[in-house]
Amino acid sequence: MNRSVIRLRANGKDVTSRPSRTWAIDFGVDMSMAEASLFEAPFEYVNREVRPKREKSRSKVSKWWLHERPRPNMRAALNDLERFLATPTTAKHRLFTWLNRDVLPDHSLIVIARDDDYTFGVLHSRIHEAWARASGTQLREVESGFRHTPTTTFETFPFPVPDEEQRETIAKEAQELDQLREGWLNPPNISQSELKKRTLTNLYNARPTWLQLAHERLDNAVLDAYGWPHDLSEPEILDGCWR
Repeated sequence: MNRSVIRLRANGKDVTSRPSRTWAIDFGVDMSMAEASLFEAPFEYVNREVRPKREKSRSKVSKWWLHERPRPNMRAALNDLERFLATPTTAKHRLFTWLNRDVLPDHSLIVIARDDDYTFGVLHSRIHEAWARASGTQLREVESGFRHTPTTTFETFPFPVPDEEQRETIAKEAQELDQLREGWLNPPNISQSELKKRTLTNLYNARPTWLQLAHERLDNAVLDAYGWPHDLSEPEILDGCWR
């Protein structure tokens, strides 16, 4: 019974580095104290460890057993999906990855309630990356990357209007990129010390030829959906997006 309120937690570092496999107690958005207390061990842990801190904080949320910002709209949007897209709020590289529906994302992740490979492909193209860099906030240290926000970056992004063949091609190239990355991140028969080095940040820092070629194929498929040439520069891409 307690397993239903124990959820795997994910933050930005879980995407850019190795998954930390940390867990969170989650009683949802409106569970009463009486209902929550039936999950005896998790509830008593929250009562002992969380309640004193919440009562001393500036929190105005009286239901201390619930997360302070439980994001009911996000939960509702993800409810019928088996997986969803996530990207770190701040990152050196604009990385998107799939998270399972059972994962509870924290505030350091931007969540996109889509489960289709086409959306993954468009968002992971250099067209969207150029847009994200132009519309996001550059951090003080360039090496730390830039901030992605739902309102200024995602909601304003002009998605292409592809025909069915173009949509399928983007989805196919997106699947291929994801499978290649997953094969590199979690290869069989590798030591734990070597596995720790297999992170998306390290992969994109090195950007091996196979990764570069996979992104070029995806970029070209997305550019075709916009009806643009494959050799556009970043300023030309932004000019096309702003029109």
